Amino acid sequence: MSGGKLPEGWVDTQLGNIIELKYGKSLAAQTRDGFGFPVYGSNGVVGKHSIPLINKSGLIVGRKGSYGVVNKSAGPFFPIDTTYYIDDFYNQPLEFLFYYLSFLPLTKLNRSTAIPGLNRDDAYDLNIALPPLAEQKIIAEKLDTLLAQVDNTKARLEQIPQILKRFRQAVLTAAVNGLLTEAWRNKVQEPLNLKKINFELILAELRNGLSSKPNEKGLGHPILRISSVRSGHVDQSDIRYLECSEAELERHKLEEGDLLFTRYNGSLEFVGVCGLLKKTQYKDLLYPDKLIRARLTKDALPEYIEIFFSSPAARNAMMECVKTTSGQKGISGKDIKSQLVSLPSLKEQAEIVRRVEQLFAWADTIEKQVNNALTRVNSLTQSILAKAFRGELTAQWRAENPSLISGENSAAALLEKIKAERAASGGKRTSRKKA
Repeated sequence: MSGGKLPEGWVDTQLGNIIELKYGKSLAAQTRDGFGFPVYGSNGVVGKHSIPLINKSGLIVGRKGSYGVVNKSAGPFFPIDTTYYIDDFYNQPLEFLFYYLSFLPLTKLNRSTAIPGLNRDDAYDLNIALPPLAEQKIIAEKLDTLLAQVDNTKARLEQIPQILKRFRQAVLTAAVNGLLTEAWRNKVQEPLNLKKINFELILAELRNGLSSKPNEKGLGHPILRISSVRSGHVDQSDIRYLECSEAELERHKLEEGDLLFTRYNGSLEFVGVCGLLKKTQYKDLLYPDKLIRARLTKDALPEYIEIFFSSPAARNAMMECVKTTSGQKGISGKDIKSQLVSLPSLKEQAEIVRRVEQLFAWADTIEKQVNNALTRVNSLTQSILAKAFRGELTAQWRAENPSLISGENSAAALLEKIKAERAASGGKRTSRKKA
């Protein structure tokens, strides 16, 4: 704890004075039998083996690859040769050392120029503030409680985006089957007039894009990528450029209100998705041949048609028409034209669009708040650990238990006991080696 006053009973020392990082042992994947005890690599469990290397609980620290990552095993385990392990704790709580090692900047100690690695002497040289043994136990207990609450909060927050996804899907379903605007129809005395028609009947034009090869040099006109179009969205920042004739420009220039469908994609979930170009960011924006542009007659609002083709039922119907050729999944313009569309009156289409946009904006706001909360929660663990190892979580406990942090119960006395025990058992800090 450099630069600050130590809590009473604590002592400044180095990590190497309280632990020994031992080398794991090679155990090739094909020789692991898949039964019994966990096998640990540098980033956690990588398999099982019936014969453990270590016959008790311990800590595992990544040595190569995911260096500095700390894991714990509650029972016997096998650390492989990309790891260090700790199995002697000198009466210190395993949980306390797990939390302390997780807090220390082990992942920033790489000195390798090839495979990232942790040199254990670099870890040994880290300065730490060591609390008395009794206080270590209290710190571990408090961290167990606090970090469990953090994990629980994080787990709950991480569920919300999936809940919002289901909510959006439910809104889209209600939008196209008449349920979303049922109260509105009753209020304005508008009868339900939901026609099922082929998409072709409200199409003014359906045209494939340009097949010429685009460039990344900014030559010519901006042209969308296939990945620019996702369900309910067109990303105009996802572009390349294409040099083309004036005639091609006139035939393939996009306008506000154009609908775009993906014609081909390597992933089924992105085939036949529909996005609306609400506002163009470029004077002359083109689209490639793996996208299809749709322009509507005056019988349908583009915003409503985008909603319709984003609904679960419409997506399922579209995917039934997908065919695979040379590893690419695609759908034809003919198949798109033949899709059945639920079409209410223009007045109700406008009300559906208004309500969907309102509900989606509400969901987007919640999702943004959740993401901000997750960011704060993700930084909370390190903040709590920092407080713990500055002694802030146990200040009141120290005041109430002075006899447990002084004299033979002090951290200085603990350090001497560890030193004596290591000397008696032959344990010592090894000379500096490569990681």
